[in-house]
Amino acid sequence: MTREVKRNDATLVSHARVTASAGFVLACAAFGAFLYTSNPVRASTFSQPFLRLPARPADAIGGSEFARRTNGLSSADRDRAVVAELERGNIPSFLGHLTPVTLMPNPGGGQAGAATIWVTPDYLAIGSDDDFLYVPLTYYSATIIADRFGSVLPTSTMVDAIYEQSAHHLRPAPLPAGPLMRSNFYLWKHQHRIDEQRSGLPLGELVSGHKKDLVLSNRLGRLPGRVAIYGWHTAPGHPIQPLSTAHGARYVDYSHGVRLVSTTVVVDGRPRSIYDALQDSQVAPVLSSEGVTRNPWGLMHPRVFGRRSTLADN
Repeated sequence: MTREVKRNDATLVSHARVTASAGFVLACAAFGAFLYTSNPVRASTFSQPFLRLPARPADAIGGSEFARRTNGLSSADRDRAVVAELERGNIPSFLGHLTPVTLMPNPGGGQAGAATIWVTPDYLAIGSDDDFLYVPLTYYSATIIADRFGSVLPTSTMVDAIYEQSAHHLRPAPLPAGPLMRSNFYLWKHQHRIDEQRSGLPLGELVSGHKKDLVLSNRLGRLPGRVAIYGWHTAPGHPIQPLSTAHGARYVDYSHGVRLVSTTVVVDGRPRSIYDALQDSQVAPVLSSEGVTRNPWGLMHPRVFGRRSTLADN
């Protein structure tokens, strides 16, 4: 493809809990009606989840133009510009079609059966199918966008499974560490390195290896105001970036990517909320090497449940 270059915290928490409770009740009602139908009806009723994307505006700019317009902005200002474009639907259409990835339990581990998640086939990007730019986001912004689109961030275990089951594995293409890591120059340079590898590959097929993932981890509950990063695999089970919470939640650089996971997971053939599954002692070990995820809803809404970062740019 061708390109050119104050609201009270207690009130917030209360509102968030009420909203979550209401959403949970509605989800339970929907899933309850589904689960108590006969298997033939269930099989014909369940449909593959999709990403809740707004329609892409007719006047939306391409990825190369976005890079040009945001050149010279600070990473914080670019982050706000990215969120604005994503919220208005300036996203390649192929990202809306989710891909199933199945995670298997450890033999003899006393866990639930296989769990199938649905993930975006690639990392979040701005632009059209023929002119898009991968866009990293801060942890705060990534959770806002994921929630708007009816999804969550993956766990490191999910990232491993996504890599193993990808149709195409791209090679990590690191750039020299330094002050340019957060710049548009590095973002665009890295884009070109990825484009060279994925030239000719069909859009919409599961691809991985070219970015580090923002992930959910229990470490974030113990260290509010941080971001958890993992991945950039060179082979199955061999990520360049081990799970890390070294950076503040507002840190972002060219190597980061945002992969979204549907809030619906199918366990033993039955759909359920991924928030519920991550807290189920029988299911959680299938979805995360950390076992039960404590307060996954809070991890996906850190500006409500977490303290503000004291490491704003680190």
